[in-house]
Amino acid sequence: MKTVLGIDHGDARIGVAVSDSLRFLAHPVETVAARPAAAAMERLAEIFRQCDTGEVVLGLPIRQDGTEGPSAEKVRAFAAKLGARLPAGTPIHFHDEYGTTKEAAANLRAAGCKARTHRSVIDQAAAVVILQEWLDVHATPSGIKPP
Repeated sequence: MKTVLGIDHGDARIGVAVSDSLRFLAHPVETVAARPAAAAMERLAEIFRQCDTGEVVLGLPIRQDGTEGPSAEKVRAFAAKLGARLPAGTPIHFHDEYGTTKEAAANLRAAGCKARTHRSVIDQAAAVVILQEWLDVHATPSGIKPP
């Protein structure tokens, strides 16, 4: 079964995570510099190929009231550009990322890392939270996911 790539998009950094082949657990991969944009897209497409990925989950910043704002528009535009770099028909899913960076920072603090000195790790950890939440929502009752 192909893995799922999780992405936490930011203006400066892009956190990347990947699922295991059974799609049970999300693992950090790396933090990609968001600029220059063309290099970031190329690196993400390369990670997609290297991780034998079949679909992408992208964190979408939804406001607390459930609406989308300018940040969500940026992510949707980013998704369109990324989709053009991936194999035709690759599904790109959006998952509400509200609170994921705070949760990622709390997880890192609990593990003894100082969030301020590990900003790039926070982006990866946020991608892990986004992807893991999506995997949990899409798990089947038997625990085995269809291909």
